[in-house]
Amino acid sequence: MSNLSTTSDDILASTRNLLMSGGYNSFSYADISEIVGIRKASIHHHFPSKVDLVRELVKRYREDGQATVAVLEQNVPNALDILKVYANHWAKCIEDASRPYCVCALLASELPSLPPEVAKEVTAFFRFISSWLASVMERGSRQGTLTLTSEPHVEAEAFLATVYGAMLSARAYGKPEVFGTILAPTLYRLTPTVSH
Repeated sequence: MSNLSTTSDDILASTRNLLMSGGYNSFSYADISEIVGIRKASIHHHFPSKVDLVRELVKRYREDGQATVAVLEQNVPNALDILKVYANHWAKCIEDASRPYCVCALLASELPSLPPEVAKEVTAFFRFISSWLASVMERGSRQGTLTLTSEPHVEAEAFLATVYGAMLSARAYGKPEVFGTILAPTLYRLTPTVSH
C-alpha cells in the first residue's frame, strides 16, 4: 500500500486547511495552487469550480464520519460509552490545536452565505450525525444504558448542540477544559442512576 497521496487528495487537504483558517470565502484556487505546487488549470481539471471542490470535501468528510461511526458502533456496545467516546474525540481536538476541528461546524456558521450545493452537503452531514445519535439514544434507552427525559431524536439534537456549543465556547475562551465543564452535566443527566 502506497503512502503517496493523489493530487486531488492534496488539493482537498489544502482546501480543508484554508477553510479552517479563514472560511469559505477566504481562499481561491491561486492559494491552493501555491500550497500544492500545481497550476490553477490542474485544480480546475480535478474540481471544475470551488463549489465542486468544497462539496466534495464535505461529502468525503461525511463519508469518513460514517466509517468512523461504524467502527465505533462495532467496538463500543454501551450507548453511554459511545457518547463519551464521541465527546472525547472533540475534547482532544480542542486540547491539541494541531488536530482538525470539525469542518462542517465551521461551514455551518457560514450557511446563509454558502452556495446551495455546499450548504446541502453541510446539512446532510448534520442530518447523518443527528440520525446516528438518535439511534444511539434510542438503543441506550431500550437497553437501560441511558436515561432520556425526551424523545431520542430530541435528546440527540440536544447532545449534538451541547457538543458543538462546548467546542465553540472552549475555542472562544481559549480554555480546552471549558468543553468538559459544559458537557459534564449533559452526560451526568443521561447516566442511569442505580436504584436501591
